[in-house]
Amino acid sequence: MLTILLFDLLSWFLGQAILTRVNELFVNIMNSGLFLLVFRIGLLFLSLLRSGESQHIADESCSVQILVPGLKGEPGEKGEKGEPGRLGKVGPVGQPGPTGEKGQKGAMGHPGKVGPAGLKGNKGDTGDLGPKGENGDPGLPCECGPLRKVIGEMDILVTQLTNELNFIKNAVAGVREVENKIYLLVKEEKRYTDAHEYCRDRGGLLIMPKDEATNSLIASYISEAGLSRVFIGVNDLEEEGQFVFTDGSPLQTFNKWRTGEPNNAYDEEDCAEMVSSGGWNDVTCHITMYFVCEFDKDAP
Repeated sequence: MLTILLFDLLSWFLGQAILTRVNELFVNIMNSGLFLLVFRIGLLFLSLLRSGESQHIADESCSVQILVPGLKGEPGEKGEKGEPGRLGKVGPVGQPGPTGEKGQKGAMGHPGKVGPAGLKGNKGDTGDLGPKGENGDPGLPCECGPLRKVIGEMDILVTQLTNELNFIKNAVAGVREVENKIYLLVKEEKRYTDAHEYCRDRGGLLIMPKDEATNSLIASYISEAGLSRVFIGVNDLEEEGQFVFTDGSPLQTFNKWRTGEPNNAYDEEDCAEMVSSGGWNDVTCHITMYFVCEFDKDAP
């Protein structure tokens, strides 16, 4: 129906436009003297136009169908499950969850790269003397008894001269003096008992610092010589824990033990050393180091 109404309205507007145009032509024709001829042609055109519109409206009205909705049908069966839908957008990051329980210890990793070589360590202590070796094969017989005796005496003399020469070298290198004592720093590494005998064979003893002044003098002596420690005449070889000077006098009025000393580490530290700061440590007697001898000025 709406289509028919729209078509009629369009036709009416078209007819109005045609009539307006025809009227303009009529006025022109009247002015030109052709009025009668144009009038007849216009009537014929209008009759044809009206006849076409009536036929068109009749045809359209015959083809109109009225559609009326039917009754609501029964619900159909449930359809099959559809395909999964597309994934939705990623949601915002959630809050961190609570810390889980500590896991088991993992397997050991691959070994790392070898690190750089460390600094060269200090020279270690001299080890104990090894067992005596087996006797060698007997030599060829020789009638040289007198010669051997002379050679042996010469070896002894050379050894004595060498020791004295070293002693003179040390003395020339510098000594320290006080009112009634002379102190000599011996730059030969020896064990404690060997150092003690070295000083005694020359009329002296291992240094016995029995007061602060003497201790400070010896500390500056070894520090100026560029040394870090020396043997001093203090030990507890006769009775464990009872340290005495090498002349047998006890340490009653003076000592300079460092903090935690003496500690008798490994149950074998029975001798004593002085470090360049003046402090004392108990050490094992079989290690070797430099030492200081003391001599009385009035000794013969």
